[in-house]
Amino acid sequence: MPGKILPRAATAALLTLTTLIAPPARADDVTPVTVTVNARAALATAPETGIGSNHAIWDANLGTDQTADLLKDAGVKLLRYPGGSYSDIYHWADHTAPGGYVAPNTDFDTFMRGARRTGAQAMVTANYGTGTAEEAAAWVRHANVTKGYGVKYWEIGNENYGNGHYGSAWEADDHADKSPAEYARHVVAYADAMKAADPTIKIGAVLTTPANWPDAITAEGDDGSWNKVVLSLAGPKIDFVILHWYPGALDRAGQVPDMIRLTRQQLAAYAGPGSDRIGIAMTEFNTGSSSNGTNTQPGALAAADAYASLLANGVFTVDWWNVHNGIGNVTEVEGHTDYGDFGLLSSGVCNSSGVCEPPLNTPFAPYHALRMVSVFARAGDQFVTAATDQPKVSAHAVRRPNGDLAVMLINASPDTSYPVAVDYAGFTPAAGAPTVLTHVNGADAITTATTGTATSQTLPPLSLTTVVVRPAAPQAGLPGAPGRPTASNVTDRAATLSWPAAAPGARPIVKYELHRQNGAVSEQLGETAGTSYTVGNLKPGTTYTVNVIARDSGGGVSWASPPVTFTTGTPATSSCTVRFTDQTDWASGYVGAVEITNNGAPVNGWTLSFTWPRPWQSLGSGWSATWTQTGSNVRAVSEPGNASLATGASTTIGFVGNYAGPNLLPTVFTLNGTVCTTRQ
Repeated sequence: MPGKILPRAATAALLTLTTLIAPPARADDVTPVTVTVNARAALATAPETGIGSNHAIWDANLGTDQTADLLKDAGVKLLRYPGGSYSDIYHWADHTAPGGYVAPNTDFDTFMRGARRTGAQAMVTANYGTGTAEEAAAWVRHANVTKGYGVKYWEIGNENYGNGHYGSAWEADDHADKSPAEYARHVVAYADAMKAADPTIKIGAVLTTPANWPDAITAEGDDGSWNKVVLSLAGPKIDFVILHWYPGALDRAGQVPDMIRLTRQQLAAYAGPGSDRIGIAMTEFNTGSSSNGTNTQPGALAAADAYASLLANGVFTVDWWNVHNGIGNVTEVEGHTDYGDFGLLSSGVCNSSGVCEPPLNTPFAPYHALRMVSVFARAGDQFVTAATDQPKVSAHAVRRPNGDLAVMLINASPDTSYPVAVDYAGFTPAAGAPTVLTHVNGADAITTATTGTATSQTLPPLSLTTVVVRPAAPQAGLPGAPGRPTASNVTDRAATLSWPAAAPGARPIVKYELHRQNGAVSEQLGETAGTSYTVGNLKPGTTYTVNVIARDSGGGVSWASPPVTFTTGTPATSSCTVRFTDQTDWASGYVGAVEITNNGAPVNGWTLSFTWPRPWQSLGSGWSATWTQTGSNVRAVSEPGNASLATGASTTIGFVGNYAGPNLLPTVFTLNGTVCTTRQ
C-alpha cells in the first residue's frame, strides 16, 4: 500500500531545525469559538469494536504481555492479523510467508493469547493471493472449533486491487485472472467453505475507498469498477466490506460522511436485496503524513478527528496501521522529533544515521489519541452532531445511556489557545465544573481535572479535550427512543417516513417529532401521533438526514432515533430532461456527458446550470458549449450549432470534472432557469 511503511532499516537524515517560536496567543486575545452540540441530531451508536489496530507477523513484540497491556490501556477492542499485504503470502498452518520475514513468537495462537489479554476481538485476513478456500476453512476450524477462540470477523485478502490489474502492483496474487470478477468468485467460494466450518462467522470483502485509487476506474474487459463487480457477484455472500484510508493530509475528516455515504450507495445499488445488513470496516487507517507528523501531536489530532468521524457515520471498526512499524523519515514537528513511524508504539530501533527512537513500547502521540477516543465514546454511547465556527477547532459529541453528554474538542492551532462557548440543544447541563480530560503537545499522558463549566472551556494549542457533562435534571421515566426510520415514496418534493414505535416511559407518548439535521442544528419538519408522516415542501436533488423523537404527556422527550438519510429526486415531468453519465473515471477526475432534451416549446439559445455538491470539485474543461465556473456554480451556454432545440430535440455536451475527495455527482440541472428531469 503506498504510504505504508514495512519494517526495514530505514535510511533517513535527521533534519536539525532551528526555529523561533512565537509565544502562544492568549485566550483573552482571540475571538471565542462557538461550539454547537445538538442532542436531538443523533448519528450512529459507538460499537464495541470501534477502536482497533493492526498486528503484523514481522513484529517480534506482537505477543508480549507489555504490548497487550498497553493496547488494553488504550481501549483497543479489535486486533487485525496477520498484517496488511503479508496476509496474501501467509500460511497459518506452518507459520510461513514465502518472500517475507516472519518474526519468532508471532504465530496465530500467540496472537490470540495477546488479543485475549488485551480484551480485544480478533479480525483475521485469510490468504487470497497465494492461498485457497480450503486453507482458509481449515483456519476457521482450528480457531473456532478446535481452539474455541470464537473469531467472528474474517476478511478475504488484503488490498487485492493492487495486484497489477489497474497498473500498480504490490499485492501478491497467483491467480492468472486478476480481475474483480475473479476475486468475487473466490470470495463466494471462500465464504461457502469457511461458513461450512463455522456458520456464525462474518465474511468481509475488499473494496476500494471512494476517491482513492483505483476507485471508480473500469479496467479493460471488466463490467464496471472493482466495487461494482465485486458487490454484484459476491454481495449476497458477504457480511461486511473493507476500506483502507491513508489520507496523506491532516485535515480530511470532513470527507468522511461522503466517503461512507458513497459506499452505502454502492452497497444498495449492487449488493442485492438486504444489503443494509452489510457492515463497513476501516481495517487500515493512518494519517499517512510523515511530513506533517505521523507520530507527533498533529497526527494524533487528525487521528482522533478521523476515528470519531468514521464511528459517528456507522463504521464498526477503525484499525490503526500499525502497533509497531519502525523508523522512517526523521523530522522536527511542532517542537518534537517525529520519527516517521506509523506505529502506535515505538519499535526502539535506530536508523543508519544513528538516530534512535525512544525505548521499545514508548507510546507515540496517536496512541494517546486512540485512548482519548475510547474514553470519550464508549460502547453504547450515541453520537450526536457537533460543530464549531472556527476551522482550527473541531468538535464531536456523544450521549451516554446514563444521560451524560461527552464533548471532544480538538484544537489544531499550533500557537493559539481558544476559549470556547458551548451551546446545547436538546440537553440542559448541570451547574458546576465538569470532568475534563486533556492531552497537550508533547505530553506522555492524558490528564483529568474538574474545571471550567459545561458551557465554557479553554483549549490549549495542539490539544485534545474531552468534557463530560451531567444533565441538570433526572432522566428517569422518559420514553424510549423510536426505531430507525425508513423513507419511501421519495419524489422531488416529498417523502414518507415511517418508524417503529417507541416504548413509553412513566407517561403515555402523545406525539412524535421529526427533526432534520442541518449542520449541528435541527429543523423540525413535522409531528404526528402515529408512526408515519409525509414530509412536503422539500427541495429537488437534496439530501436529508432526519431523526424522530417521542414526547410524552408531561413534555418528557426521548433520545433521538437512529438517523435516516434520503435524497429527493427531480420532477417526474418537466419542459426539459437531462441524462447525465460519468463516462470515464480515473479516481481524481472524470468525463461527464450531458444529454439535454427539450420537452417544451422550441428554444433558440439556452443555458444549462448546475452546482458542485462539494468544494473539492471543479470544472476542468468542456466542449460543445461555452463553459464557466463561478464559485461552485457551473454554466454551459449554447453555441451557434446547437442553440436551437425544437420540441423533442436533443443535444449532447460534455466536460471534465476534477475532484480531490469523495465524488458526489451533481443531480439537479436547470435549463434557462427551469429544473429538468434528471436521468442517469
